Amino acid sequence: MNRLFWRAVLAFLALPGIVAFGVPLFVLAPRRFFDALGLIPLAFGIVLLFLCVREFYLAGKGTLAPWAPPQELVVTGLYRYSRNPMYIAVVLVLGGWALGFRSRLLTIYALAVTLAFHLRVVFGEEPWLARTYGEKWANYTAQVPRWLQLRRRPVGRGQRAM
Repeated sequence: MNRLFWRAVLAFLALPGIVAFGVPLFVLAPRRFFDALGLIPLAFGIVLLFLCVREFYLAGKGTLAPWAPPQELVVTGLYRYSRNPMYIAVVLVLGGWALGFRSRLLTIYALAVTLAFHLRVVFGEEPWLARTYGEKWANYTAQVPRWLQLRRRPVGRGQRAM
């Protein structure tokens, strides 16, 4: 295994691993039963998360971590439908924990993380991506929504997808 692979594994463990698994399970999770209904968003989120990390590694030639970012703009896989599917995946995982444990505290945590992700994207990542990838980023943002859009709408001249 090459060095980039191990950096990708470390980045996964350090970032979504702590936010989506460490804090909910070891800090906030109540010590009681887990309702199987929570497995649906949890499992879906985990699969999406791994697909995103894989895409960053294979297509982007980097990791999800700021210390080893992708060398290429990732616009393939789930990134054809959302500019931020990794964050959506983490929120699904958090929603699964909150639903499964029927925990208000985990629900509040999930909402706080969702807000933090949005602020990070808008004020940190998107400006960096615009500076780094220029025209390529502008074209991508015109075609792919920031979060998720169930039905694609045509983007007219001068309009940008959200």
